[in-house]
Amino acid sequence: MIDTHALTSSLATAAATAWQRIQDHPDAGAVRALETALAPSAAELAGPLARVLACSPFVAETVRRQPAVLTELLSSGLLQRALQPGDMLAELRTWLAEPGAELNPVLRRFRQRHMLRIVWRDFCRSADTLETVRDTSTLAESCIALAQEQLTAQLQARFGTPRSARNGEAQQLIVIAMGKLGARELNVSSDIDLIFAFPEAGDTDGERRSISNAEFFTKLGQGLINALDQVTADGFVFRVDMRLRPYGESGSLAVNFAALEEYYQEQGRDWERYALIKARPITGDPQRGAELMDMLRPFVFRRYVDFGVIESLRGMKQMINSEVRRRGLQDDVKLGHGGIREVEFIAQCFQLIRGGRDLALQQRELLLILEELCTLGCLPPEAVFDLRTAYLFLRDSEHAIQGYLDQQTQALPTDALQQQAMATVMGCADWPAYLAALAAHRRRVAEHFRDLIAEPESDEEAATADELPLWGDDLTAAALAELGYRDASDSLERLQALRDSSRVATLQAEGRERLQQFMPRLLLACAEASDPDRALQRILPFVTAVLRRSAYLALLLENPPALADLVLLCDASPWIAEQLQRHPVLLDELLDRASLYTAPDKSRLADALRQQVARLAPDDLEGQMDALRYFKAAHVLRVAASEVVGRLPLMQVSDKLTWIADVILEHVLSVAWSDLTARFGAPSRESSGTGFAVFGYGKLGGIELSYSSDLDLVFIFDADAQGVTDGERSIDNIRFYTRLGQRIIHILETRMTLGQLYEVDMRLRPSGASGLLATSLKGFRSYQEESAWTWEHQALVRARHVAGDPVVADAVDAVRRSILERERDAAALAEEVVAMRARMRRELLPAQLPDGEDFDLKQGVGGIVDIEFMVQYAVLAWSRRVPELVRWSDNIRILETLATAGLLSEHESSTLVGAYLAFRSAAHQLALQQLPGRVGGERYREQRASVEAVWQRLFPAPSGLTEQQD
Repeated sequence: MIDTHALTSSLATAAATAWQRIQDHPDAGAVRALETALAPSAAELAGPLARVLACSPFVAETVRRQPAVLTELLSSGLLQRALQPGDMLAELRTWLAEPGAELNPVLRRFRQRHMLRIVWRDFCRSADTLETVRDTSTLAESCIALAQEQLTAQLQARFGTPRSARNGEAQQLIVIAMGKLGARELNVSSDIDLIFAFPEAGDTDGERRSISNAEFFTKLGQGLINALDQVTADGFVFRVDMRLRPYGESGSLAVNFAALEEYYQEQGRDWERYALIKARPITGDPQRGAELMDMLRPFVFRRYVDFGVIESLRGMKQMINSEVRRRGLQDDVKLGHGGIREVEFIAQCFQLIRGGRDLALQQRELLLILEELCTLGCLPPEAVFDLRTAYLFLRDSEHAIQGYLDQQTQALPTDALQQQAMATVMGCADWPAYLAALAAHRRRVAEHFRDLIAEPESDEEAATADELPLWGDDLTAAALAELGYRDASDSLERLQALRDSSRVATLQAEGRERLQQFMPRLLLACAEASDPDRALQRILPFVTAVLRRSAYLALLLENPPALADLVLLCDASPWIAEQLQRHPVLLDELLDRASLYTAPDKSRLADALRQQVARLAPDDLEGQMDALRYFKAAHVLRVAASEVVGRLPLMQVSDKLTWIADVILEHVLSVAWSDLTARFGAPSRESSGTGFAVFGYGKLGGIELSYSSDLDLVFIFDADAQGVTDGERSIDNIRFYTRLGQRIIHILETRMTLGQLYEVDMRLRPSGASGLLATSLKGFRSYQEESAWTWEHQALVRARHVAGDPVVADAVDAVRRSILERERDAAALAEEVVAMRARMRRELLPAQLPDGEDFDLKQGVGGIVDIEFMVQYAVLAWSRRVPELVRWSDNIRILETLATAGLLSEHESSTLVGAYLAFRSAAHQLALQQLPGRVGGERYREQRASVEAVWQRLFPAPSGLTEQQD
C-alpha cells in the first residue's frame, strides 16, 4: 500500500517499518478500514503516505496508535483540500457537543487529528508555508475559544456573571494572542504566548457566592492554561507561555484594561512595544477587544517617526548576536545568524520606528510588512526578495524539524536518518545540498540584519565632535570662530541662552544626554554652511521646539546626512526652517534624499495619497484630515527643497504646488461625499455621478500656486432643485450640496496639529459673499449671461475644473466658453478693464512709489497683475475670433496662443512671458526668505518698461498707465 521508490534506501526502510507496525495494530478491523480508505486513491496516495511515514515518526506513531484518525481524514477528503474559514471551529464545536464529551480529552484528540493533517499536507507540499502557519494558528484559536466558552459556563454556574461596577454590563475575558499566534504565523510545534485581560473591575452577580471580576478571570485563566498545557495520557494541546504579561511571572494572571494602560504608560519598555506589535484579541467581545487595541496603540506606535527607539533596538540586536555566540546557536534555523528571528527583527524595527506615521506598517503578518517596506522605500526590492524567500525557506525548514517528532525545536538534526528526511521534505537531493541552500539564505539575511542599524560611531569618530568644547560651560566664541563662525559672539549668546533656558533646565536625563550629544554635531554641521551664524540662528528655534521630544534629536544623530540636509535647507530658506520648527514630524522627509529633492508628478501624488490613507476608515474624519495635512506639508517641503537647490524652475514649482492642491481637493471631496451620503443618502438625479464639481479660479485655476496661496473655489451642482436625497434622513438636494460645500471647507480650513490645509476664498462664486455656497448649473449659467460684471468674466478666464463630476465640469466649461467667446465692444471693454485695474491698484498698493524706490512685483506698474489684466482683456476681446484662447487657463499658454494667432507680436509675447516669469520667480524667492514681494526700483526696469509699452499699445492714452498713476 506504500510506494517507497522516490525515497532513499534508509527512508524507504523507515517507511516500510512504520507501515508494518501500523498493520500490526491489535484492532484488525481498524487496519482494514484504513486500507479500504486508501484503496480508491492507492496510486495517488502510496507515494505521499510513504514520504510522510518516513519523514515524520510523529505521524507514523499517531497512525500506529489510532489508525482511525487517518482513515477518517482520508474518507472526508481533508488531506486533499484546504480548510475554509470557520471549518475547524465548527468541527470542534460538534465534537464537544457530543454526549459525554469531556473538554480535555476532546481537545487533545482534536489536536492530534489536525496536526497529522497539517504535517501531511506540509510534508507532501500540498499546502504552502502560509497555509501551514494559518491552519496551525486556527487550530490554536479554535481550542482556546471553545475551551474558554465551556470553562466560563462552569464558573458562571458557581459564581454568576462578572459585571462592571460602573454600569453593570457583563464582562468577558479577552485573550490576547502574542507573537506568532497574534500574527497567525504559528509553527507546527509552537508554544503560544498569551495575555489575559478583562474590560472593567467589578464583581460577579452570583446568588450564592460572588467574587471579584479579577478573581473570576484569574480562575478562568488558570483553567484555560490547564486545559491547553497539561500533559495527559492523550498528550497536550499547546504549551502556554504567560511571561509577556505586565510584571511577567510575578504579575496578575488577568488584568483589567485600565491597569494594562497604566502599566504600559508608566512602566512599559521598548521590548514590550516590540512584543505588542503582533498582539491580537482572539476571544471575547470583538468591540471591547478593538477598544483595548486602540488603547495600546499609542504605546506601541508613536505618532511621529520614532528614532528614539534606535538605541533600544541596537541593544536588542547586540543581545541577539551575543546569545548566538554564548549559546552556540549557529545550527538553529530560528535563533542562529541569518535565521527567522533576524528576519522578524528587521521588519519589526521598521514597524516600531515608522509605524506611528505609516499606518500600513501596523499590520501583524511579516510578509505583508516586507511588501509595505518595499512600497514605502524603506527597503530596496532586492532586499525584500531576499528576506521573503529566506523566510519561507526557513519556516519550511522549521516545520520539517518540528514535524519529525512533534517537538518544539529549531535546531538542525544531527541524526543521519532525520537529516535525510529533512532534505527530502525540503526538496533537496541530500543533506549537503540542503545545507548549501540554507547557508545561502542565511548569509543574505545576516547581511541585511548587519546593515539594519549601524553600530555606534567609533571612539575616534566621536572624538571629532569633542576636539573643541562645543557645548556647556567651556564653550567659547574663540572655539566657534575657529570653526568659521563670523559673528561668533552673537552665536555664543544664542547658544548660552538655549543652555540656560528653563526648557533645558527641566529636561529629563535622556533628553539632556541627547542634547549633549547633538549640539556639538549641529555646530560642526552649521560650520559647513555658506553662513554658519545664519544657519545656526535659524535652526536653534527648531532645537528648542523639539527638546521635550528628543527622539527628533536621535533621528538626526542616527542620520548625519539628514542633519546636513537640515542645515542646508534652513540656511537657504527661513520659510523651510519655520516649517520644520512648527512641524518637526517633517524631519522624516530628510531621511530619503532621493525623494526629498524629487517632487513627484500628479499621478504619483495621487498614488502616494491613496497609499497614505489606505489604512484609514472612510468615516475616520479626523484621521483623514491628519493624513491630508501631513501629505501636503511633506510634498510642499519637497518642492521647496528642490527649488532652493536649483532642481526646479519656477514653472515646475507652480505646477507641483498646483498638483498637490488638485489631488487633495479630489480626496477631500470624496471624504466629504462619503460622510454626507452615509447620513442622508445621495441626491436624486437622472444620471450617474455626484452631480457636483469644484472649479478653481485665480492662481489655482491658472496653475500658478505659490507656497502660501489660498484657494479660490466655486462649487457647482447639477440636480433637480426639487429633489431629495435617498437616505432615511432625507434632505433636499440644494441643502445637501450646500452642506457638501461646507464640509469641504471645514476639512480644508480646520486648524489641527499640522495647521490648515488651505484657506478658502469663495468670493468669486455668483453674487459673491451674498450668493449660495453651492450654485446650480442653471443658476451659474443665468448669472454669467445676465448679471456678471466684466471683472467676473475676467476671473472666468482662469477658471479650471479641479475636482468632482466630469459631466458637470463639461457643462460648466461649455458655459465658460460661450461667455468668453461673446462678441464685445473692444473700446468699452478696454475702459472697464483699465478702470478696474486702477481701482485695484489704489486699494492694494499702499502708496505710489517714485522712481528709484521699491517696485511691488505684483501690484506695481508693469508688474504681474498688469500682465494678467492684459491677458484677460485679450481673451475677452478676441476669443470669438480665436477660440483656441479659451482652451487655456494659464497666462503663459494664452500669451503663446496670442502670438501664434498674430494678436501679439512674437516680441511682445516673449517680452511678457519673460517678465511674468522673472517677477513670479523673484516673488517665490522672496517668499522662501519670508520677505515682502518688493524689490529695489532699479531691478527689472527694462522688463517693466517693456510691459508698459505693450499696455500702452493695448490701452492707448488717455486710458494708459500714465493716467492710472494720477
